Amino acid sequence: MYEAQCAAVGTVITNPVKRSTPTGDEVLSFRMASNARRQDRNTGEWTDGGTLYLTVTCWRRLVRGVGASLMKGDPIIAYGQLRTNEYTNRDGIERADLEMRASAVGPDLARCNVSIHRTKTVAVDAATDGDPGATEPVVGDQDHERIDDDVRESVPA
Repeated sequence: MYEAQCAAVGTVITNPVKRSTPTGDEVLSFRMASNARRQDRNTGEWTDGGTLYLTVTCWRRLVRGVGASLMKGDPIIAYGQLRTNEYTNRDGIERADLEMRASAVGPDLARCNVSIHRTKTVAVDAATDGDPGATEPVVGDQDHERIDDDVRESVPA
């Protein structure tokens, strides 16, 4: 099994499903599709190319954030470790499935608008002389772990 890091831009085609492993770890997975579209230079027509289907699995901090933020039909960008799972189905036929173990997942802002509501207070940078309008929010690991159902809303562009 070969593994490579890659990014995939596409659409969530199944609602994310959360489950627990025998060791108690939570994992969330969903299927996504990435379509290639090309414009024929001679005719100006857009044509659909092939579609890449893959299963995206999320672990640890991503489980809560993705579970609270994404659903079927959402445009996303997923980044992670790509691998092929080979298996034999119930009928005895050898199959292969493409899986991404995601390290980052987010909305595709070229195809939607997203509002982010932060509950953490804004830190005042010493270089701004205490002007709260000139500060940037401090984003740490704890911010990425806490995402509630009402934190993100996606509106199609």
